[in-house]
Amino acid sequence: MRITVPAQPTGPLPDAWRACVGTGRMNLALRSDYRDSLTQVQREVGFRHVRGHGLLSDDMAALRTDDVDGRTHTRYTWTYVDQVHDFFLSVGIRPFLELGFMPSQLASGDDTVFWWKGNITPPRDHAEWVALVQALLRHQIDRYGLDEVRRWPIEVWNEPNLTVFWKDADQEAYFRLYEATARAVKDVDADLQVGGPAISPGSDEWFAPFADFVARRDVPVDFVSRHAYTSGPAQHVPFGTYQTLMPPQSLLDQFDAPRRHLEGTRLAGLPVHVTEFNTSYRPDNPVHDTAYNAAYLAPVLAGGGDLVDSFSYWTFCDVFEETNVPTSFFHGGFGMLTHRQVAKPTYHLYRFMARMGRDVLARGEDHLVCADPDGRVTVLAWQPVGGTDAPEAPAEHRVSLSLPVPAGAPAAFVRRERVNEHDGNAFAAWRELGRPQSPTTRELDLLRACAAPASSHAHAGVHDGRVDVDLVLSRHEVTFVEVLPVTPTHHEGLDDRRLLGGDDDRLVAAHERRDA
Repeated sequence: MRITVPAQPTGPLPDAWRACVGTGRMNLALRSDYRDSLTQVQREVGFRHVRGHGLLSDDMAALRTDDVDGRTHTRYTWTYVDQVHDFFLSVGIRPFLELGFMPSQLASGDDTVFWWKGNITPPRDHAEWVALVQALLRHQIDRYGLDEVRRWPIEVWNEPNLTVFWKDADQEAYFRLYEATARAVKDVDADLQVGGPAISPGSDEWFAPFADFVARRDVPVDFVSRHAYTSGPAQHVPFGTYQTLMPPQSLLDQFDAPRRHLEGTRLAGLPVHVTEFNTSYRPDNPVHDTAYNAAYLAPVLAGGGDLVDSFSYWTFCDVFEETNVPTSFFHGGFGMLTHRQVAKPTYHLYRFMARMGRDVLARGEDHLVCADPDGRVTVLAWQPVGGTDAPEAPAEHRVSLSLPVPAGAPAAFVRRERVNEHDGNAFAAWRELGRPQSPTTRELDLLRACAAPASSHAHAGVHDGRVDVDLVLSRHEVTFVEVLPVTPTHHEGLDDRRLLGGDDDRLVAAHERRDA
């Protein structure tokens, strides 16, 4: 069935999908591979904020102590923090500050997470923590200006509902930390934006007590944050993990949960930031490398902006080491890009979104159609997939659209790019190369070439101000189409039929075919 897309837009395309992107711990931003990756992401996608763990962890050295003559001397040190934030701003992306983990000098215990040992215990003295937070913010303001830092959201901790990230998942202790931190932030400047509770999926029961606590204590909250994933329990294999997946709609339901849970509370109507989301929450699940991942997330990017103010893909590249250094080039990492900037299918999904038109014309279960004021029409189409319990996706999926073209345009130029199980799929090429753990320079060049989406283009006739576009998508495909109105230009004396070897009717201009 052909879908007739209306010519009048329903409104602008929300850009919550590009408001933030996730990253590995802050120390990794000192590496060249990381910097090359983020530079490419910003050039081709362009996110507004970046969020990751470990800004205050020991490997960022924000707090240094030195014992001399029996006395302990303490100094705040911003050497690495400055390098990281200077770089972010130089490529056009702002920090979304996650305050954590606990510097060991301030920690109340020795419990840590990840192989790089981020300390997950509360501060031994909240006053010491407050002093560090305020020193950090004042330094940022001195360096970048108050107006700039006011544009950096400040999130208190990461997933305190989980024992791996917060000692005993102690809710009361987190609330005390949140209160001390939020008041400290506002004491620096009342217009700095602070929020939480940054909880993981499956912990919505934290919303009500958090809302009650901040209302009862009159604690500042400027936004609410949570995370969203759809994977089931980890099924471990050596250096990898497999998991079941719920349907993509589950992500959108999680996005919508804060609004539902906070209705009628003091926090109702506040901005909602999903500061992490993906299919799997594991950094070693091969689903992240696949075309399936892109097709699965396409309806989420197309519709998530109606539900939240931002949703941050976790993460932009595979320079990421929570479970230690990856053992293979493709290893199921979260990244849109591998190490050395090989694009995965999900990266192309984001590139396609970045090229969509300004205004929405239509949305469906397998397509998003947008337009620009100059008449350019864009289409993002995907094969719907439904998670582990859904039937296997068929070999083909068809999307037939009737698209509006500006009045008076006699023809259109139609360009299409495709990513699927074969096209634009470096993971598939890597498997065909024999799954090299450490690709050579030549193999990397091959993988980058195979990562490019397949492309085609055509001249299409316009009838009654419309052009028909018939898309046949292969398994797990995401495709991008742009339609531009064409007004032929007459070139005196030009006759493509005179070209050597020119036995193709497409070489003859349309008006010349009519005159022949």
